[in-house]
Amino acid sequence: MDIKRMLSGVAGLAIGLGVLVIGGPQAGAATNFEMPFPCGQTWQGNTRTGHSPAQAVDLNRGADEGDAVVASASGKVTKVRNEGSTSYGRWIEIDHGSGWTTRYAHLSAQRVSVGQSVSQGQTIGNVGNTGGSTGAHLHYEQLLNGSPQKIKWSGDTILYYGTKNYKSNNKCGGGAPTNPYTPEEACGDGYKVIDGANVEGARVSLLYNAANGYNCVVAIKTTKLGTASDVGAFLEVQGEARTTDRDEYGYYAGPVKKKAPGKCVKWGGMVGSSTYTSGFEHCG
Repeated sequence: MDIKRMLSGVAGLAIGLGVLVIGGPQAGAATNFEMPFPCGQTWQGNTRTGHSPAQAVDLNRGADEGDAVVASASGKVTKVRNEGSTSYGRWIEIDHGSGWTTRYAHLSAQRVSVGQSVSQGQTIGNVGNTGGSTGAHLHYEQLLNGSPQKIKWSGDTILYYGTKNYKSNNKCGGGAPTNPYTPEEACGDGYKVIDGANVEGARVSLLYNAANGYNCVVAIKTTKLGTASDVGAFLEVQGEARTTDRDEYGYYAGPVKKKAPGKCVKWGGMVGSSTYTSGFEHCG
């Protein structure tokens, strides 16, 4: 048993567009925007001139469909729309005052309603592939009086135009702690995430190492970090017995590793009664 998994972890003045505003909501609230993901997560942002609007950013990471999307700043939900298989698909807009709004598009689920007040870092939906999307990602915008603006997180403008990795500082000061371990660290050198799924209290990931042909499954806890609690991960090669690592761990269950040359694998994990089990897939 990996000992690392068992140990415990440890009214104002604002200026906007050349207008001086005294009292009331602060236009400077725009500088308080953070990434729309929980503290510590790293996401790849892509901006491009052909994007609509060009100031928007598309955000991705491995096996991200279903990952939590959080509010960039506190505000009130003004739009919760579903445009089906066109445009933004499922999307949300939040009003942050002084003309500033944010949009979150292509969601798989919306977790808030119109008129609801939300706090910075609060979960509002999940990453999806709805609307005119061709793959799971989050389309994100910051707007002032309805006009798209170049995006700032933690007061810094993101890269235009190109691709860059960003680490979220959303609610890092006093928010919920994040797991210090990643699926790649748990499985070891050479392993890359190829699929993933959420259970209540953990993120289950399937990884593959092209150099040695092994599959690897881990369940990285998202709650009760550093406290030993029930969590498990399993891997089953088609035609063979399932191997499961389930116990009371502080940070993650697994890694469970198997080769599956010419065969499909079934994988998954659990936290208490919340479970995920894939079909036989990722056939090699």
